[in-house]
Parts: sequence; structure tokens; C-alpha cells
Amino acid sequence: MVRKLVIGPAAVLLSLAALDRAPAQDAVKIGLILPMTGQQASTGREIDAAVRLYQQQNGTSVAGKKIEVILKDDGAVPDNTKRLAQELIVNDKVAFIAGFGVTPAALATAPLATQAKVPEIVMAAGTSIITERSPYIVRTSFTLPQSSVIIADWAVKNGIKKVVSIVSDYAPGIDSETSFKDRFTAAGGRLVEAIRVPFQNPDFAPFLQRARDAQPDAIFVFVPSGQGGAFVKQFPGRRLDKAGIKLIGPVDVTDDDLLNGMGDAVVGTVTAHLYSAAHPSDMNKAFVDAFRRANNGMRPNFMAVGGYDGMHLIYAALKKTNGATEGDALVAAMKGMAWESPRGPIAIDPDTRDIIQDVYIRRVERRNGQLYNIEFDKYPSVKDPFKAQAK
Repeated sequence: MVRKLVIGPAAVLLSLAALDRAPAQDAVKIGLILPMTGQQASTGREIDAAVRLYQQQNGTSVAGKKIEVILKDDGAVPDNTKRLAQELIVNDKVAFIAGFGVTPAALATAPLATQAKVPEIVMAAGTSIITERSPYIVRTSFTLPQSSVIIADWAVKNGIKKVVSIVSDYAPGIDSETSFKDRFTAAGGRLVEAIRVPFQNPDFAPFLQRARDAQPDAIFVFVPSGQGGAFVKQFPGRRLDKAGIKLIGPVDVTDDDLLNGMGDAVVGTVTAHLYSAAHPSDMNKAFVDAFRRANNGMRPNFMAVGGYDGMHLIYAALKKTNGATEGDALVAAMKGMAWESPRGPIAIDPDTRDIIQDVYIRRVERRNGQLYNIEFDKYPSVKDPFKAQAK
């Protein structure tokens, strides 16, 4: 007789909580969960490349422990992310889970991180609430309100009074829309229409026509990294540029990884965000050069920097704990940590475990035959405004 054992979600969490992670191991394993296929494959490709570059430059051992990265492709499907995280924690006994290309993936894994007491290093996903879902989540990417509030400030200061927003209809899009609207309207601007588009495979043309019919001064747009090219290519088709309607938003619409393929329609677009491949620091110039040489000329984007800094955070935490992998000790080591990144100075907020960083205002320009986000203003040491407001 064969008996089948059915394990429910509660039993899975109990098994994770019962894992013995105390014994010292020669290797420290990092489970890197990324969308290497599907619509967000650009994000996975950039972060994976940055993680490999960091190890090339800094070695594969810390505090006497060998660092082993186990890459898994979740296709940005949250059910896949959760299953892969569980396998990595239970079977591979990873000390960290990292990556998380989209918000639903990061949120799906949060209960597992809590039960297993394994730090979850968010290198990409940008919805504000993510770090609130587990005391073991630490973020090295960004939050969308950080950039959306800043571009609202810039818009008001530069005579933009009437805006239509177009955002993807999921948590990050709603985050960006809400934070932009609150700041922009509080300063006297008018959001005349808030348009939400499907997350998967959107056709932007009808939404752009609606925006044009409203005759705004500008369109505020957020689409996930990887969809910006499709949006920009449809922008001139509705002659919004000829109508004098500006394009503004956080960085995803002018992602460095895809920017050169967007053509002159994107020139002049103003965005606010944490990183540009054209950031003028010596450290970034060296980073861009090394990244390109290691990846057949690929240009690093803001996702790559999130992955690169995520690895720095892991290495630095292990140095602080002298190689110990107990989750509470690692998270405690990360809180308040500060360092110089290719994007500029950054720190981990000890209260929220979110990143504090400079946010730059950038304009797309053609330089030496290529398109770049050129920084022309800076807002220093920006915390997530939602969490800062809640204090």
C-alpha cells in the first residue's frame, strides 16, 4: 500500500522554522531568484551580470567561507518564486535569498524569509511596502515613491501644471501614481486623468490617445523595466511630441539597457531616479567599463547597480559576523551600513531596512552617437517618503 503525504502551507512554514541553520559550513550559499525569461528578462540579465562581476572583482570567499551563488529563473511568476525560494532554503540550505525582479515575487517570498530567518535581499522590486512584510527583508534597489515624489517637485518648479498619468496596473504602478499625485496636487498641479494599463503585454496606443485628448502639459509614466521601449515607440504615433506634451516619470521608461533602441522620440524625456550609466563619478566610469568588457558591450542599468550593491551588502555583513550565517545577526549587521556605490553614496536605513540614496534629475540626450540619461540636478540622501511620512 502506498500512502500519499499532503503538506499544506502551514506545515511548510513549520518545516522552515524548524530548520537548523546553526552549524558552521565551509560554504555560504546565496539563492539568486531572477526573471531570466519572459517580459522582465532584461532585469534578470542585468542583475545576474552584476553579481558575476562583483565576484570577479572581489573574490568568492569572505571571512574564510566560500561564497556560492545558485541562480534560479522564476520568469517573474510569484508562484515560481515562492517554490524556488522554498527549495533553496530547505534543500540547498542557502544563507540568503536575493534578486526579486518584480514586487509580487518579493512579497510571495516574505513569509518564507520570516519563518526560516533567512535574509531576503531585494535587488530590484520597488514597491514601498516590501520591507514591511518581513523583518528579514533588506533592499538595495529603490522605492518608486523616492523617484515619483522628486519628479513631481521638478514638474511644479518647471511650469508643468496639468498632467495625465499612465501606469501599469499593479502595486509599483499604483505606488508611483499615488506618490506623484499626492505631491503634485499638494503643490498646486492638476492630475486630470489617471490611466492604468494591463501589466502583461499592454498595447499603449489607445491609452496614449486618451492622454492626448486631455491636452496635458505632460504625461507621467511608469511601466516595468523592459516595457519602456514599446511605450516610447508608440508615443510619436499619437503625435504627442508634436502637440508639445512632455514625457516625465521614474527611470523605467528610459532604462539604460534599452535606451539606445528607442530612437530620437525619447530625446528630451526627463526622469528622476537613482542611477545613469552616464553618472560622472570615477567609480561609475570604472564600473561601466568593467561591466561592458565582461558582458560583450552590454550597458549596465539601475537593476545592475541594485544587484552589485546587493552583493556588497552580503559580503560586508558576512565580514561583520565573521562568517556566521544566523539571520538575525546578518540583518543587524546590515542596518545602518553605508558605502560608496557606482550610483553615489548609499546607506541602509536602520529603522526600515530600506535604501537611502541620492535621486538625480536626468534628461535623455545623444552623446557620441548614443542615447544617455544625462544628470543635471540632484536631491541628496532621499529616504522612502511613505515611510518617512509615517514616522
